[in-house]
Amino acid sequence: MDDEVFQEHRGLLFAVAYRMLGTAADAEDVVQDAWLRWSAADRAAVRDPKGYLVRVAGNLALDRLRSARAQRETYVGPWLPEPMLTSPDVAEDAELAESVSTAMLVVLETLSPLERAVFVLKEVFGYPYAEIARSLERSEASVRQLGTRARKHVEARRPRYETGRAERRAATERFLDATLGGDINELMEVLAPDVTLWTDGGGKVRAALRTIHGADKVGRWMAAVVGVPYAGVRPEDMRLRRVELNGAPAIVIDGPAGPITTLAVEVGDDGRVHAIHLVANPDKLRALAEGRRLTM
Repeated sequence: MDDEVFQEHRGLLFAVAYRMLGTAADAEDVVQDAWLRWSAADRAAVRDPKGYLVRVAGNLALDRLRSARAQRETYVGPWLPEPMLTSPDVAEDAELAESVSTAMLVVLETLSPLERAVFVLKEVFGYPYAEIARSLERSEASVRQLGTRARKHVEARRPRYETGRAERRAATERFLDATLGGDINELMEVLAPDVTLWTDGGGKVRAALRTIHGADKVGRWMAAVVGVPYAGVRPEDMRLRRVELNGAPAIVIDGPAGPITTLAVEVGDDGRVHAIHLVANPDKLRALAEGRRLTM
């Protein structure tokens, strides 16, 4: 029975931890640690198992995030969240898709660990400030302050586009066709003038060590990497897959041994690509290789 209770809420715990940490491996570690806490808990004293488990997972994720911050400061090149497969149901829920989007997770990286915890629990999962305050062992007033500051920060940094799923998919296809076709002029038509390219290789595969800004530089970088071997895989051995990653249309490039990179774009109301997120760090492709999906 106790195991059934935990399994009932396992997906929720993973969803909370993933949004706080940005990687599936760390989120799964939090879930496993939460299970150990649950196994050792006095069940008779737990009136609300769901609330208890979310509280435990949130605090475990917060502790892990604090230690991860130091590691990410020495990360080689831009740091991006681990891409995760999502179902069409996630993409069709605008608020849910927004909460797991790569762009949102990138913005959440700029919050302090406490701000991020409060934002995720309040804005994404709808927990009241009083409950969050108890979970984080902070006063409700201080938690409200953290929540207000985090929300304003996210609103200021996260561009809001009204493009629908069909428009995003069409723009992704246009971008892919222009890139694979090697037509720099066609590619420039697809890219917004202020487009930004993020490439996360983690120092383990070839990637730009800084973000690249502007259509001309981004277009030339994309054109230069097409048709050449990557991560030890020859172009003729690569295969493209259209998938849903983090609530939006995306591309996975597979080699004989599994995924070697993912490519996702942010599309503006003008139908052009405003941001490109390319993840090739093999450590961040394991959940994808396993076919794991984020469902909430």
